[in-house]
Parts: sequence; C-alpha cells; structure tokens
Amino acid sequence: MALLGGGVGGAGNPVGGSFTGPAQALEIIADFAYAASGNIEDAGTGGPNTTLLSFTTGNYLFVGDLDFTNSARLGHDIYLNVTMNGNIINETQENSTGIVPMTFHYIIPPYTEITVEWGANSTYNGSAFMSGRIYRTRD
Repeated sequence: MALLGGGVGGAGNPVGGSFTGPAQALEIIADFAYAASGNIEDAGTGGPNTTLLSFTTGNYLFVGDLDFTNSARLGHDIYLNVTMNGNIINETQENSTGIVPMTFHYIIPPYTEITVEWGANSTYNGSAFMSGRIYRTRD
C-alpha cells in the first residue's frame, strides 16, 4: 500500500510533512492554544500597520498571554495594537529603551476576531507569540 503524500518522509498529508513557516492562526492541541508570528519586518513608516497575528476564535474561551518583542534600538518609537472584533483593546506606544519584551494577559470570548499589529518609526523586526488554555462548555 502506498503511503499518503507520495511517501515523502512518511507524512500523513498530501503536501508532505515539511514546515512551511509560522502561522498567524490560533492552533489548538487538546486544551492548549498558541499562535506564533515569527519575525516580521515593519517598513518603519510609524504607527501599527504590520500584521503579526490575525485569527477568529471558535466555540471556547481563551485565557492566556501575548508576548511581543522587537529589534528597535534605543530611542526609537514602537507601536502595538490588539483589536477584538475591530475594537482596539490594547494600544501601546513606547519610546524604546532597547529590546524589551512585553507580555499582556487576555481573556478572549468565543467567536472573537483578533488582530495584532505593530509598527516602528524605523525599519525593525517584531514578533508575537500568544499561548494559553481554552475552556469549552459541556453541552
């Protein structure tokens, strides 16, 4: 019997088992959820206009953290916006004192559209990692 996916590394899907890069979606494993943007460059036009994460939650409550870091140098402005269903719930502007990771805690209701955007006043890289636990109702 032939392996699904043409036998490429024994992968269980037709596109093989190769890593294709970070996903902006919320990934769920049992009751754990995470999303990772990877390093994404902002063009340095100022303001939060580069998307790091974008997803819509499902039929569960998410409780967890958003970790953000960037490569901005001392004295450069950085911006971070987090929106829920198009409404800004976290608007951060900081004059960088060097690479400073930031952590924010969230409780996200079911079926909520989340967008995490960032920017800087010069060209830098930024990344976001969201992780936490999901809670489902027992029907």
